Amino acid sequence: MRIWFQKHTVAGRNPWLDQSYLRHAEWLGALGAQVDFHTLPEQTYQTKIPADHVRFGQLEVLFSWYFADQAVTAERAGYDAYVIGTSQDPGLAAARSLVSIPVVGYGQVATDFLRTQRLRFGVLGFVPALEEILRENIADYGYGQGCVGFRYLPHGRMVVEAGAQPQAVARLRAEMDRAAAELRELGAQIIVPGEGIPNELLCGAGIRELGGLPFLDANALVLSTAYLHAFTRAQGVWHRDVPGYHTGRAPVAEVDRLRALFAPAVTSCPGASPKSCPTGEGETRI
Repeated sequence: MRIWFQKHTVAGRNPWLDQSYLRHAEWLGALGAQVDFHTLPEQTYQTKIPADHVRFGQLEVLFSWYFADQAVTAERAGYDAYVIGTSQDPGLAAARSLVSIPVVGYGQVATDFLRTQRLRFGVLGFVPALEEILRENIADYGYGQGCVGFRYLPHGRMVVEAGAQPQAVARLRAEMDRAAAELRELGAQIIVPGEGIPNELLCGAGIRELGGLPFLDANALVLSTAYLHAFTRAQGVWHRDVPGYHTGRAPVAEVDRLRALFAPAVTSCPGASPKSCPTGEGETRI
């Protein structure tokens, strides 16, 4: 089984983060799954993390096209599942319309899991501007009543960009504990990392709880869900090749013609492998 995990970051900007993602997927190797982590073209932004870009819905529209289009590349390359590994789930609905393989998103998987477990949660992250879209998504996913609130530590970005040094992470953890305790007072039973980067920061440091509450390892959960969906699809339990507006399949030639016609400059070459396109998009594998 092969899983394509699409990240919102640029490979090599934060080596500790790249390695953290690789470690995060090691357990799937024991199940016979290969996880390939794909990143954004290096020209997308020049900072170490995309915090200055993801705070604008205007720019996220373009990210959404890229994330959805990469699902097509993944399916044609023989992948069994596609993961949108960022909390806002850019391009999630569009990707599902474009391909037949399972498509799962960090934010929706976390919300759906907590809804089915009937657990109230608080969101703790580093990018305050994301609260608006996350609130909208959580409501759209049908569990707005389960979210007790949001807390953000914007200077967590500096710890990330400085390489997530242990002493700095320890200081930040103390602040995250305080913020999580506030969410606990509001009724939270579990903490959800507001972005994939703090998720990896915590897991890399061996931290499993904040403010006396467990935190949901959303990256592990979304990978587990991708594996489950791909496995059950292979067993004939379900599939998406059914009649319908969002599931009907147009001729491949027409899909490719329109991809080439409409694709923004950030999109990979239609029909080509990621490494053959002049975008700088990277891949790491476990």
